[in-house]
Amino acid sequence: MTKNILLTGVGGQGTILAAKMLTIGLMEEGYDVKMSEIHGMSQRGGDVTSQVRYSRERVWSPVIEKGTADIIVSFEKMEALRNLDYIRADGTVVVNSEEIPSMTVLTGEEEYAPDVIEELQKTAKKVVVIDASRKAEELGNVKAANVILLGALVQAMGLDDIDWEEIIRKTVKEKFVKLNLKAFAVGKEQMK
Repeated sequence: MTKNILLTGVGGQGTILAAKMLTIGLMEEGYDVKMSEIHGMSQRGGDVTSQVRYSRERVWSPVIEKGTADIIVSFEKMEALRNLDYIRADGTVVVNSEEIPSMTVLTGEEEYAPDVIEELQKTAKKVVVIDASRKAEELGNVKAANVILLGALVQAMGLDDIDWEEIIRKTVKEKFVKLNLKAFAVGKEQMK
């Protein structure tokens, strides 16, 4: 059975790196994996979305249909709300509590919704809020929030049989390996 994972965030948060690490880990474990990414103005704080589909059987398309995502992992609250129509009825939303105002909010064209979490809870069966940015900052680098969220995703999807330490060692610069291993463990703990 094919599993559908949607990762969403804002440019600069490491959404694509987390998706690539996930994809590498799944492929090395023998899953058939398809990944697609959408970069809207990502270098200017625009939205970034990665879709990862995997199965022990053949996966034919990298695209997740609306209403079929098993899990949405959002690196920013509003991005979770923007992509909520992808979640299946019994799906899980893991959301970083960080707020990054979009350009339309900064220019006054729109307001940042004050009740994002409540809106998510109306639609998704399970919503887990993690203050990943703060936890990453406590570890020494706010950029490790993406690996905290990856750890939460791995725990939520039951993907512990993959050697994530090796994936992290192969993917990040050597000087950041220890930090990212700690971040991954923090993320897993948040889902227990």
